[in-house]
Amino acid sequence: MKHILLFAGWIFCALAHGADFVVAVSVDGLGSGYMQTLVDAGKLPHFKQLELQSAGTTNARNDYDITVTLPNHTSMLTSRPIKGSAGHGWTSNTDPAKGVTIHSNKGAYIASVFDVAHDHGKRTGLWATKTKFSLFQLSYDAEHGAPDTTATDHGRNKLDVFKYNKASRALTADFVRAMNEQPCQFAFVHFVEADSAGHGSGWGSEAFNAALIELDGCLGQIMDLISTNPALKGRTALIVTADHGGKDKNHAQADAPAIYTIPFFVWGAGAAYGDLYAFNSGARRDPAGTHPAYGEAPPPIRNGEVGNLALHLLGLGPIPGSKLDAQQDLKICRPVPGG
Repeated sequence: MKHILLFAGWIFCALAHGADFVVAVSVDGLGSGYMQTLVDAGKLPHFKQLELQSAGTTNARNDYDITVTLPNHTSMLTSRPIKGSAGHGWTSNTDPAKGVTIHSNKGAYIASVFDVAHDHGKRTGLWATKTKFSLFQLSYDAEHGAPDTTATDHGRNKLDVFKYNKASRALTADFVRAMNEQPCQFAFVHFVEADSAGHGSGWGSEAFNAALIELDGCLGQIMDLISTNPALKGRTALIVTADHGGKDKNHAQADAPAIYTIPFFVWGAGAAYGDLYAFNSGARRDPAGTHPAYGEAPPPIRNGEVGNLALHLLGLGPIPGSKLDAQQDLKICRPVPGG
């Protein structure tokens, strides 16, 4: 496994927050090894751009216990593990039953990145390519979202925009249009094709590689939007990660390196160029090829840190009840010397 190289010309962490807009992209099924093979072959120019220009690692981890889509995305959006008293408790990987929410399943309200952003007057959005993501639309709508107890009441509907399209190309086009017209301060985008090809033909197959190449183009459109839109340029951070990798035609084996080894990149406003583990020495530990459980210290960088990192970039506090990056100490630039 290759790791991101360190660059000269460090950016130091001196700002209270780093962005006015945050876009998080999850590439479903993006195992780092498969991605790296295509990057090295020159077939994923935008993923290569992330490797060369982001604060990142190709050696992040998903949830320790469960390596399937919906539970891991719930972790990304709530910054909680899946299991345990502090976990969000959502283990199903199918469309939610009618009327069932993350909260009713847990028996308690589970706050999300959408709660904190919305309650502070930020516009939020979710673009998804799997119907099961309706879980988030239902859990954080005007009926099931928590009351806003901040100084200004922005209502209980925590998710301003929810869009579904089974094709990432069409979804990306809609996302770009929406961000040009009325941008969300926090937006989450999900790409499905690599996962579908992995299940159908196998991870690393010709079909899987073709899907990643297609998704590299979608990612490029989002990066171009961030780089050229006058409202977003220089003010937007992009987080790119995955829910899991894969092995053969599945990804249920939680202790398989090809499944638990995923990328985590932060590109744009507030982010330097370099290795996330080097930026976070003492607070996060590169797990090499191992599979650290929750509670091991220092922990690896996990995909569940997305929610709290996004809020920190926006200058907001952590998700209530969260456990992953709850101290918002994940640095995406080099610490100020002596700070």
